[in-house]
Amino acid sequence: MVVREIRKNIHYVGAIDWDLRLFDQLIPLPDGTSYNAYLIQGRTKTALIDTVDPRQKHVLLSNLEELGIQTIDYVVANHAEHDHSGAIPAILDHYPKAQVVTNEKCKTMLIDSLLVPEARFKTIKDGGKLSLGGKTLEFIFAPWVHWPETMLTYLPEDHILFSCDFLGSHIASSNLYAGKNPDVLRAAKRYYAEIMMPFRPMIKKHLEKLAKLNIELIAPSHGLLYDHPDFILDAYRDWTSDTVKNEVVIPYTSMWGSTKAMVDYLVSALIKRGITAKPFQLSVTDIGELAMALVDAATVVLGSPTVLTGPHPLVAYAAILANALRPKIRFASVIGSYGWGGKMVDQLASMIPNLKVEILPPVIIKGYPKEKDFEALDKLADTIQEKHGTLGS
Repeated sequence: MVVREIRKNIHYVGAIDWDLRLFDQLIPLPDGTSYNAYLIQGRTKTALIDTVDPRQKHVLLSNLEELGIQTIDYVVANHAEHDHSGAIPAILDHYPKAQVVTNEKCKTMLIDSLLVPEARFKTIKDGGKLSLGGKTLEFIFAPWVHWPETMLTYLPEDHILFSCDFLGSHIASSNLYAGKNPDVLRAAKRYYAEIMMPFRPMIKKHLEKLAKLNIELIAPSHGLLYDHPDFILDAYRDWTSDTVKNEVVIPYTSMWGSTKAMVDYLVSALIKRGITAKPFQLSVTDIGELAMALVDAATVVLGSPTVLTGPHPLVAYAAILANALRPKIRFASVIGSYGWGGKMVDQLASMIPNLKVEILPPVIIKGYPKEKDFEALDKLADTIQEKHGTLGS
């Protein structure tokens, strides 16, 4: 790993994980990720902002050695999750005078999960400041982005916001800065959709806090650094707004072709009505792609065959995922087929209690769709078009 200077006496010392393809045994990582850590050297004190995944601690220690760092006074823990805090024990062993600077909640988590001795902590409060000599660390509590103990660190002399997971992206790159690269923005949207979207109301409040700061560079704990801060801040303002688009997301699967025929017909019907349709065949779908589509959509339609009187497990999973992510969708419906009966609609509806949506009349048929079933799908498309027409009012 190459150590890189961000500003005078401020260096990137993190690690890039080119090969990681699954995060938390749940989230696909098509582009790998990075664990960003930053070293700040003041006239009198030196601080390390976050660490790295414990599997990459050798990279962090090597980077600090390359810089010739003999003493670290403070290790700022913005977040207790192991991909940022996991190397703290190794840093404390290597730099025995270092103190972990964090808030009370994060301190408790680090003691519980990493067995960091309580004596090694320096606890700060929201709005607290720590001088390094010519450089000042200001701490901004940001609970629920995406854990309750998360905080951000602002360096006013250099106008840098160290935003931890907030505003980050899972992307491995030899580049340091994002510029205005649309590929980076896409990775950031995926990150927002998979990790941050459930906390949209809180994130909106934190964006308002940041609007009061003079930020010239955003340095997150994953992904590239934003040398054009409004590039990511404007995107987040859009994603967290209450505005939805004239789009319908259709997560579905089909065992013998009946549900697929319904989905194909509905997609065509929506397109004819000027509505963007986004079908996702769940047996081959990357859930990150589905999560991104949910960020902006006005409507979701679940398409499922009936399995043992209930929804197909893949569609049930999609419903549970949508319920967990809490997108700002306004309307929902279900289409699908059955052989002898069941309670698929009721079961799927019970899986999305977090979604404050209007349920549109479902289209559930027996066997393969017939002329009257296609007419019902046309009626559903008409209803969606009518509902979407009210979005701007």
